[in-house]
Amino acid sequence: MLPVFAPLTPGVRLADQVARLLETEIRDGRLQPGDRLPTEAVLVEQFGVSRTVIREALSRLKSVGLIESRQGSGVYVQAAGIEPLQFDPAHSASQEAVIQIVELRRALEAEVAELAAYRRTPDDIERIRAAVDELAQAVRSGRDGVAEDVAFHRAIAQAAGNPFLIRTLDYLAQFLSGATRVTRANEARRVDFAQAVTEEHDLIVKAIEAGDATAARHAAASHMNNAITRIRLADPSFWAQDGGRLARELLGKPS
Repeated sequence: MLPVFAPLTPGVRLADQVARLLETEIRDGRLQPGDRLPTEAVLVEQFGVSRTVIREALSRLKSVGLIESRQGSGVYVQAAGIEPLQFDPAHSASQEAVIQIVELRRALEAEVAELAAYRRTPDDIERIRAAVDELAQAVRSGRDGVAEDVAFHRAIAQAAGNPFLIRTLDYLAQFLSGATRVTRANEARRVDFAQAVTEEHDLIVKAIEAGDATAARHAAASHMNNAITRIRLADPSFWAQDGGRLARELLGKPS
């Protein structure tokens, strides 16, 4: 029997909230493997939402292996495996979430840049330089440059020559790209911000080309630190408008 839940939070997608509450019941052991969930009708009444919301929430739990449907019998709890990478929607649509993701990037990008400086080949340098040129062209054309920015950093990751790092970055791409979209939108509003990004990228590339691993690590970490500073210095109107909307897309959901 499900507990009586507190009212759902306005402004956060209902299906996200229902899925999170049910997941907590499963992971905390109040719903055990083999337990049958209440029917859709009961869940609708319990949460005070539509059938569509309940179906979307259950679909999400099925996708991470927490429940299964048995034809003609109902929906049952499965044994919880390793918890997938998920974030609370209310927190993810916040300035602090963007900063925390950039902090994650700082740890990865610094290591990647250092290894790239040690291991880069002429082909790697050519790919990195091409990525720099494509990013500059995107900016000149009036595009946000997000895809090109991500491609630039991935070219550096390729030069690092560590497939585990590359796969980790690829796995996190949905979140890292979302944070990049926010930071670039903010930076595009100020000429000094945009110029600083270009100069920081240039320092990273020059250090990698020179094979100076210490300088490459420092330049990459400084780039992320400066990105955090630029987010904190963003005009309040940015966060009230574009920043908040883009932050909500960190989870791959439209505003």
